[in-house]
Amino acid sequence: MHALLTDLYQLTMAAGYWSAGKAGEVATFELFVRRLPPNRNYLIAAGLEQAIEYLLGLRFEEAEIRYLQDLPQFRNAGAGFFEALRRFRFTGDVFAVPEGTPVFAGEPLLTVRAPLMEAQIPETYLLSMVGFQTMIATKAARMVDASGGRAVVEFGTRRAHSPQAGLYAARAAYIGGCSGTSNVLAGMRFGVPVFGTAAHSWVQSFPAEREAFERLQALLGPLTTYLIDTYDTLEGARQAVALGKPFWGVRLDSGNLVELARAVRRILDEGGCREAKIMATGDLNEYKILELVAAGAPIDAFGVGTELATCFDAPSHGAVYKMVEHASPLGRRYTAKFSQDKATLPGAKQVFRLPDRDVIGRAHECPSPDAQALLRPVILGGRLVEPLPPAAEARERGRRSIDALPRKLRTLFEVEPPYRIDLSEELIQLAEEVRSRR
Repeated sequence: MHALLTDLYQLTMAAGYWSAGKAGEVATFELFVRRLPPNRNYLIAAGLEQAIEYLLGLRFEEAEIRYLQDLPQFRNAGAGFFEALRRFRFTGDVFAVPEGTPVFAGEPLLTVRAPLMEAQIPETYLLSMVGFQTMIATKAARMVDASGGRAVVEFGTRRAHSPQAGLYAARAAYIGGCSGTSNVLAGMRFGVPVFGTAAHSWVQSFPAEREAFERLQALLGPLTTYLIDTYDTLEGARQAVALGKPFWGVRLDSGNLVELARAVRRILDEGGCREAKIMATGDLNEYKILELVAAGAPIDAFGVGTELATCFDAPSHGAVYKMVEHASPLGRRYTAKFSQDKATLPGAKQVFRLPDRDVIGRAHECPSPDAQALLRPVILGGRLVEPLPPAAEARERGRRSIDALPRKLRTLFEVEPPYRIDLSEELIQLAEEVRSRR
């Protein structure tokens, strides 16, 4: 599965490990985010299900191996290396934070312990999948918080950086708290509720707006949402009222949403359609949603596309994947980087969540009886420990976990001081020992 969907240097290193006799040496890598993006006080872990599917299904097809054999970078790779690729399977261990869990800078989201080749080759895919979905889930959580309990629906596939990105953005947005998506494949594959009725082109395809509305209502009945701003928004609302029930509500996609929502609400109420909802769309983000809510606009739901599916204000979270331990016939070494602004901590770690702070410690530690260990075993010896929970369960965990965060962290702006994260004394001591040996 996607064996060549990686950076070339992952494979040249794999060939180098093989030729140096190191392919079977066991290494531990950790995936984490160095620094939180601007105006982020936490991240929401997502993308684990696809990461695990990738590892369990990773195979090199014969055509892929032939392609590599023809590349000049592998001219000196022995035949044994290509035989190793034919037999390649992930046989290692994975520990991960469950999807929907709030995490912070420096905390491992994923730990991989496996023979060097098996741990190295997946780096690119894991960073891309976990980093992207975590980014989108976090953006969605901010919008859901800003909505004050109103529904937020993900509409971004058409603006995503590819159809595939749109699919996984829909999944991640749902984990982050969105009520659903317009992406039908996400509905089928991940169980995400799907929403949508008709666009402006539907209205324009009929000679009169009323006929377009009548036809839509005949098809969708109580699920009908009229897009009422193709021509005149208030007249569109009157047409919806004139047709009467059943319909879900109306959608506003342009103009002054505060004023229009108030005027449309009056038309709906006075026409006996008090149960009808108003959805707002049109270049929304968490800040605009917050403004609409603060202004008291009678909007019941928000549809968000571009800003959510592309995470417009923070399109990269700078996730990294770094070796922290290496075991060879010479013994175990704890590895770290000490370069400026890119230093890492050695040794496999665990993240312990306490009521008022997190503690990053060594994997075998238990700093307090009431500490919750966030990294859990997912794969052991190349086998899935237990089925991963569906996206709906991750979404529910996310809402509970976000609600449990200190209220100040849920602002749309950075807070000072940030959430408290301590390093255990044992981890600090190990880092000092490794540094002193350099």
